[in-house]
Amino acid sequence: MRWKPDFRRLSPYAQAIGWGFLGVAAFAPFSLWPLGIICWAGLYLLLRSSHSKRQAAGIGFFFGLSQFLTGVSWVYVSMHDIGGMPMLLALIATVLFAAYLAIYPLLAGAGFALCLAGRTAPHTPSTTRLDSGLFRPLLFAACWLLTEWLRGTLLTGFPWLNLGYTQTPPSPLAGYAPILGGYGLTFVTAWLAGLCGEFWLRLRNTGWHWSSSLNPQSLVVAALITGGALLQHVQWTQPEGAPLKVSLLQGNVPQSMKWQPEQYVQTLITYFQLARNNPATLIVLPETAIPSMLSEAPAEFLQDLQRIGQEQRGNILMGVPTGETSKERSWYANSAVSIGSDPLQVYNKVHLVPFGEITPPGFGWFLTMINMPLPNFTAGELDQPLMQLNHQKIAVNICYEDIFGTAIAQRAADATLMVNMSNTAWFGDSLAQPQHLQIAQIRALENGRPMLRATNTGMTAVIDPQGERQAVLAAFTRNALITTVQGMQGTTPYQRWLDWPIVGVSLVILAWSLFTRRRHTV
Repeated sequence: MRWKPDFRRLSPYAQAIGWGFLGVAAFAPFSLWPLGIICWAGLYLLLRSSHSKRQAAGIGFFFGLSQFLTGVSWVYVSMHDIGGMPMLLALIATVLFAAYLAIYPLLAGAGFALCLAGRTAPHTPSTTRLDSGLFRPLLFAACWLLTEWLRGTLLTGFPWLNLGYTQTPPSPLAGYAPILGGYGLTFVTAWLAGLCGEFWLRLRNTGWHWSSSLNPQSLVVAALITGGALLQHVQWTQPEGAPLKVSLLQGNVPQSMKWQPEQYVQTLITYFQLARNNPATLIVLPETAIPSMLSEAPAEFLQDLQRIGQEQRGNILMGVPTGETSKERSWYANSAVSIGSDPLQVYNKVHLVPFGEITPPGFGWFLTMINMPLPNFTAGELDQPLMQLNHQKIAVNICYEDIFGTAIAQRAADATLMVNMSNTAWFGDSLAQPQHLQIAQIRALENGRPMLRATNTGMTAVIDPQGERQAVLAAFTRNALITTVQGMQGTTPYQRWLDWPIVGVSLVILAWSLFTRRRHTV
């Protein structure tokens, strides 16, 4: 007799681990966007068939633990391979971090089970509607969205591997991003996953008779996919000004050498030669391209860079720490500074990275172990003006900041271009770089504006307002990306309303479900 695997015999926790692991392939660099629907449909079916709230919570936890241990494995690379932390401590820290992140899927699973519990009483018409194959997917989407939003908000937030990020182009769902934003994409994707789960159950229960496939679930699935595809043809923003020639520099300076005194002069020479040999109206260097305080950089080097910008009737935008040291006050900021034809302008990073740029109380020993050169930056002001360069209004964000969609949208609403300056050398040759680029695609979609990314080791890129990768440099190469971009102006629906509508809708769904559950169990 031929053996046939029966995955239903596996523990639901083992199945959750499998779905979480496979779901990472929905994100970059694999970008298999249908898995963002399929794997979360698998999670939905596991939660739907769970026997208790405790089991549902466990399913959510193991799904999240598997997903984050795999998808955020670059945390280990940062601490051990680059930072020099002992292997055992780095492993423990990585597992603990993934376990913390898995608490949010645990809450989603527990919340979903809680709202469905107690609905076994005799069906009234209202109960039938609420427990139908249309409402349960909405409830699943609301629970997932709210816990994902909490993960991106609490303790300064860590909105990485959000489900919505899986739906960058060519996914038809990408059309919803300018309206609903990244979290809205999460809601739509989770909703679609739940609907597909219900559709699969219906087919199985009817003996796989496809003649029964025309049902409300399949119609909503078709409407969501078709609606997203049609919305991709809507132009939410319009061109502003003349096209701009840009040169994005990628120095590929290893993190292990970046702050070494003997490497300092060579780093300056590298970026000077790249700027001189790849002229453009706007030249962008990555985050902390100059590994010293701006006040300590050689005056001749800064003058030579400024001359290159002026010769092109343009500007150079460079990443460099700024600040001052005196008896009264010492501070330094992670900054972007412009020099060239326009007056000097400065942007100081606002959203600092815990354990990377700011030390939580009691964790000084941790940063000492990973050789952090500047562990206590000062955050910039929230209301910093946009940079006015080459008749363009530029919203600068530095590295980690572009994972916070609301903050980016608030600055980009009055801008014509967005520029991200990053140093991802801290994460080596890992999943972090392509994942970060995928997040930037969502930011471009949300705001209807190009996103320019200048990075130290990759992935340096230009993303167009439709979220497509216009041009990308190969990672871990020393090169410049030269292209032309068009500034855009106008307001997308997401810039106007941000995340509040989709969070509010999710809260209403959750509250209504809890209210009706209580009424039916009294």
